[in-house]
Amino acid sequence: MIDAPELTPMIKLPDADGFLVAYEPRNVPSVYVPGGPALRSRTVFAAPHVIADPTAGNEPYTPPVLDWEATLKYRHYMWSHGLAVAEAIDSSHRGMGLGWVESAELIKRTAAEAHSVGGRIAAAAWTDQLAPGEHTVDDIVGAFEEQIDLIESVGAQVILMASRELAAVARGPEEYAEVYSRLLSQVVQPVILHWITPEWDPSLTGYWGSTDVAEEIKTFLDLVARHQDKIDGIKVAPLPAQRELDLRRGVPQGIRAYTGDDTNYPQMILGDELGHSDALMGVLDPLGPVAAAAVRRLDEGDGKGFLEILEPTVELSQHLFEGPGMNIRFYKTGFTFLSWLSGHQDHFRMVWGEQAARSVSHLAKAYRLADTLGLFPDPELAERRLTAFLATNGVE
Repeated sequence: MIDAPELTPMIKLPDADGFLVAYEPRNVPSVYVPGGPALRSRTVFAAPHVIADPTAGNEPYTPPVLDWEATLKYRHYMWSHGLAVAEAIDSSHRGMGLGWVESAELIKRTAAEAHSVGGRIAAAAWTDQLAPGEHTVDDIVGAFEEQIDLIESVGAQVILMASRELAAVARGPEEYAEVYSRLLSQVVQPVILHWITPEWDPSLTGYWGSTDVAEEIKTFLDLVARHQDKIDGIKVAPLPAQRELDLRRGVPQGIRAYTGDDTNYPQMILGDELGHSDALMGVLDPLGPVAAAAVRRLDEGDGKGFLEILEPTVELSQHLFEGPGMNIRFYKTGFTFLSWLSGHQDHFRMVWGEQAARSVSHLAKAYRLADTLGLFPDPELAERRLTAFLATNGVE
């Protein structure tokens, strides 16, 4: 590392160019403390990460071992701020460590905890128990049904995820419509219909039976209109801001649009005279308490105050999700690092060793942005842990 000569030593944080840049920590505890009235004007789902057992291997492509006590305690932290929990999606290593067996256990345990405190939970139904290879449409429907049955049996709401296996075999819009109609006819309570576009997951190219975006959206909206009594809301990501606006204005009245826009979420949640988005977002793992405080401003009719709280968080969100192509999937490393600095876990180890998936400079910047926002309940603990992390990685 190269010292920038004009800087005075405080904490020296490495930047992306190899320089050590002085930073003076705020040393002010977070004002975003648990408690407060229930959120009224928006439904806000956080999608928290899981916490690995640091004494287990948790090496790449080995079965994950979780610290269940810490993992569930973190979900209680989300509920204590008035947030709902979206369980067993990609932010909890689903498909990147956690398969269906581990996810089913996570859903059952989290649902039991949710019911013990009156917390809200939704959980992802997917088709990831199917072995790689060719599958029939009936195989895929059966896999969905198995997961839906488990989720509803523990009293959780279903998040119906887009299936890579279905994308590989479906022959057109009619077959997608048939599959989803079969599934939606069985659910006990309305689901959240979740679709990841090819920009995030190329294996979902051609979902809904077309590679033309306009045709995809038309098929999607037609499905929602036909089954609106079985659909609580939709979540489509990533989408340009204008396309999300168009989509939420295209769904029938009473169907929620859950934003997943990691850049424009303040404006999407605030909304306009034609409506607003609710939220189901991975970045609410570190930013959930801030979002809850902001939504309480909306509950009081204070849109300006809402933006004053939430807009400054966008830079951290963009930073955590930075990276070309599939490198974006390592956003969980930043989430886990900030969780450790915040005292929600005792170590910085991850499923499949993903604590090494982000650079020291990336994590140092995440610390600086989080500290600037006043996210740390105990800023002295965060500083001590950061200093130890830097020293361990050769930055002193």
